[in-house]
Amino acid sequence: MPEPGPSTDVKPKKPPRLARVRNIGIVAHIDAGKTTVTERFLYYAGRIHKIGEVHDGEAQMDWMPQERERGITITAAATTLQWRGHDLHLIDTPGHVDFTIEVERSLRVLDGAVVVFCGVSGVEPQSETVWRQADHFRVPRLAFVNKMDRPGADFGAVVAEIRERLGARPVPVQWPIGAEDQFAGVVDLICERAIYFSGGEDDPPREEAVPAAMADQVATARERLVEAAADVDDDVAAAYLEGKPIAASALVAALRKGTLACAFVPVLAGSALRNKGVQPLLDAVCDFLPAPTEMPAIAGVDPTTGQSTTRPPEDAAPFCGLAFKVAMDEGRKTVFLRVYSGVLKPGDEVQNARTRRNEKVARLFSVHANRRERIDRACAGSIVLAMGLKEAGTGDTLYAPRAPILLGRIEAHEPVITRAIEPKTQAEKERLDFGLTKLADEDPTFRFGEDPETGQTIIRGMGELHLDIMVDRLRREYGVEAHVGRPQVVHRETLAGTAEAEARFERQVEEERLFGQARVRVTARPRGSGNVVKLDIAPPPQVPGAPKVPGPPRAILDAALEGATEAMRSGPEGYPFEDIEVVVTGIEYRPDASTPAGQKAAVGEALRQASRAAGTRLLEPIVKVEVTAPEANVGDVLGDLNARHAQIEDVGLRGNQRLVVAKVPLRRMFGYATDLRSATQGRANYTMQFESFDAWD
Repeated sequence: MPEPGPSTDVKPKKPPRLARVRNIGIVAHIDAGKTTVTERFLYYAGRIHKIGEVHDGEAQMDWMPQERERGITITAAATTLQWRGHDLHLIDTPGHVDFTIEVERSLRVLDGAVVVFCGVSGVEPQSETVWRQADHFRVPRLAFVNKMDRPGADFGAVVAEIRERLGARPVPVQWPIGAEDQFAGVVDLICERAIYFSGGEDDPPREEAVPAAMADQVATARERLVEAAADVDDDVAAAYLEGKPIAASALVAALRKGTLACAFVPVLAGSALRNKGVQPLLDAVCDFLPAPTEMPAIAGVDPTTGQSTTRPPEDAAPFCGLAFKVAMDEGRKTVFLRVYSGVLKPGDEVQNARTRRNEKVARLFSVHANRRERIDRACAGSIVLAMGLKEAGTGDTLYAPRAPILLGRIEAHEPVITRAIEPKTQAEKERLDFGLTKLADEDPTFRFGEDPETGQTIIRGMGELHLDIMVDRLRREYGVEAHVGRPQVVHRETLAGTAEAEARFERQVEEERLFGQARVRVTARPRGSGNVVKLDIAPPPQVPGAPKVPGPPRAILDAALEGATEAMRSGPEGYPFEDIEVVVTGIEYRPDASTPAGQKAAVGEALRQASRAAGTRLLEPIVKVEVTAPEANVGDVLGDLNARHAQIEDVGLRGNQRLVVAKVPLRRMFGYATDLRSATQGRANYTMQFESFDAWD
């Protein structure tokens, strides 16, 4: 009997673990359907067995009581699911502008994102914000045009808005079959097959031939898709130019390449609430968004030497992670970590780049909304929850003590609104301070402090809703019943002109003599250009034949910059400076007397004198408001905005409704939601987004 030959039934080799990982976020404007998309992801991946609806207050990812009561996402929630052999680490983010820090710090640690757009409203203000944030971090994206079953839905119009308003190159990989109440499915432009969805959550999609009535439309859309693929792949380009058929696998590979390079954005369509288009979107996440191994090695600097360094996304590399979010669990600090390299285990010691102190990781968890599962290791590419890191804060870099690295921090936005708060009884004062401290640890955009003139506790945040949520959390989580004052806006100061001043600081403190002398020039900058602090110091004159006169050492120069930066936090009116340039033009350095502390004080005083001489102007927060209303109500909307001293920028169309765009001082927008509902009998909706600090009538 002949010997059997080698088996031809060879299973394809499974890709390495990291190649099957996707760290993604779901981001969008409020009410575009982010959480609904996430709930369907979880259901079809088998992570949950019953779909929870946002409007019923039963969504798995909206676990906070405030989220379920209001039907909005407030805090970014993480989960893990499996699809087609891939591990998807997913973060569902808020859409409301007051909680934009949740989006920013999530995008900082994610490798890819699904941006959800409403098929009716298209690109909305917060859509633009999250898109810019993703651009900043160079996060590859998919676009999902949701709510295609709604009256006024228009896939082509949304694709055009993505191109025109976001400056992106959208490439539809699907085309909807019908719209509004006729929306039945999508045409897969890669495989040229129609996919129909019944709307039943357990009914699988049905594939058929492309409807004959759509043949020309599909051919045109597929031509554009192939052109986009050819722009990034030479083999596809050659086949396209020669008129040869192009395999679906080659198109997928080319589209993946272009998506990872942020050259274009694949666009899909569906209606998550009606269970249409969700499974193909999950497939697209696996097909087009990157694995950690496809992202550049994370770059930073060695905090001990200042030299640039990187960490590859490998388990064998030294541990490096970023603490991107802090949350409290019954008063105990928990820290969300993105592990960029190495392996982290309970009991490991890590060093914090900010404090330069070691801490021990007590426990590690994988997370599903507010539920967690204990794990014994976190590998490269993971997003996990750690306990035991008492000093870690948002944006802190953690690393193996033997391999230091400092990653870029997560910058928090400055608060624009304040309210006074006081406990109902003096006995609750200690609980109030404790609760405020814990909330501020969690949220970098929430601040509190004592007014030096009135002695009141002042809380600061990004908007009315933000502070309302914080007060509600004080009551529910920390048992503090408090009186809260009316909202007040946070002002800034800018300069009215240019001035220069010189100051000298000399003081004996115990046995140390502090000395510093500096000259500072201050100048106003254009609105929105930010602050600039720099040195422009001429080298000391040298006399031929005489010993060389030393210039100020680095420590003195750094102290001068630090003194200017600190002094800019409070102008003559007590508000931080905005849009000014500070130039340290002169430093008197005495090797035997000058000290960093003295120099810092001298620069601060010189800046204060120069700013008083230049004169200052108050700036207030200005918001961009977009109101959608029926034609019959536009007059009421415009009249109300004009009464609020608004600057009307545009009156256009969005679908079958009018769109009014205006800039308004934030202080005049308090209570606007109630007034708008009253003026339009509840027919109008609005969105509001911080625009800038500026002077206003």
